[in-house]
Amino acid sequence: MTERVQTGEMRNTTTVFTQSPEETHSFGVELARDLEPQTVIALIGDLGSGKTCLTQGICAGLEVEEYVTSPTFTLINEYRGRLPVYHFDLYRIDDLKEMLDLGYEEYFYGNGVCVIEWAEKMETLLPEKRIEILLKRIGENEREFRITHFTEHTRE
Repeated sequence: MTERVQTGEMRNTTTVFTQSPEETHSFGVELARDLEPQTVIALIGDLGSGKTCLTQGICAGLEVEEYVTSPTFTLINEYRGRLPVYHFDLYRIDDLKEMLDLGYEEYFYGNGVCVIEWAEKMETLLPEKRIEILLKRIGENEREFRITHFTEHTRE
């Protein structure tokens, strides 16, 4: 795993490259180490870019013992670990009303960590304070992750 760090004026951006699914999983475990309640992680990337593999690593780092799968047909899976994990998959969502009906704010501002696959589908509802990860497939097993830590005052 290689890492390049860039710091902007109002936010911190880091780029990480992984060479295998195992490295992507390990990166997720490492990322989870410092997560706190009310952390929202917005994952943005194409099919096959590593969103679910990264989420599995984050959950492993948060001591989730269950097998983590993408909640494509249920919208959200809940897992128990060091902190509760709320795993959203918005691939099939067509209307933001579905998120409003779900009561997404209770998850965002509750006592757990939210990991949102296809987060770009609800961009207007994302909290200003979040971790946004842009995932890019650059080879069969190679992935690029651009991680940006947004604070309340850095929303673009």
